[in-house]
Amino acid sequence: MQRQLFFGLALMVLLGGCQGAAVQAPAQAMLSREVVRLKGDGPPPSPRGECWASSVTPAVIETVTEQVVVTEEVRDAAGVVVTPATYRTRTHQRMVQDREEVWFRAPCPAEQTVQFVASLQRALKARGLYLWPVTGEMDAETAEAVRRFQAERGLDSPVLSLAAARELGLTVTALEDL
Repeated sequence: MQRQLFFGLALMVLLGGCQGAAVQAPAQAMLSREVVRLKGDGPPPSPRGECWASSVTPAVIETVTEQVVVTEEVRDAAGVVVTPATYRTRTHQRMVQDREEVWFRAPCPAEQTVQFVASLQRALKARGLYLWPVTGEMDAETAEAVRRFQAERGLDSPVLSLAAARELGLTVTALEDL
């Protein structure tokens, strides 16, 4: 208890002149803005040194079930139902969104070292998305944690995007992007 109290007092002394300073968390990136949809094969043309990754978005199919009247109800002169209406169930599907390949900028493979992946795992662990030991391996658990992190931001892909890597503090952000 004394150590915690001492630490708290020391922190208050260090931050004594910062009482009026407001600190804001960085804004959450909308990764869907980074996505490029192409009709051809391969990534879009880009300057030398940029790397791209692709992912396939699943098709979205909507199933509609409705009751269709087969025979109308029959009423007598007083308005009492003599024969109730009969219905049948009709189900049909419609395509809401086709399956498609999307492209987005990604950290280059040469940058994705064991140290980089370990830092990625720690960053995801700090956000409660990665619950396993830090190994530095891009395994299925790490990819799923990346997918959950990016899905919240509009990119449902297990492949790490450059924008997500920047938001996690893993890559350099250019001054013009600040």
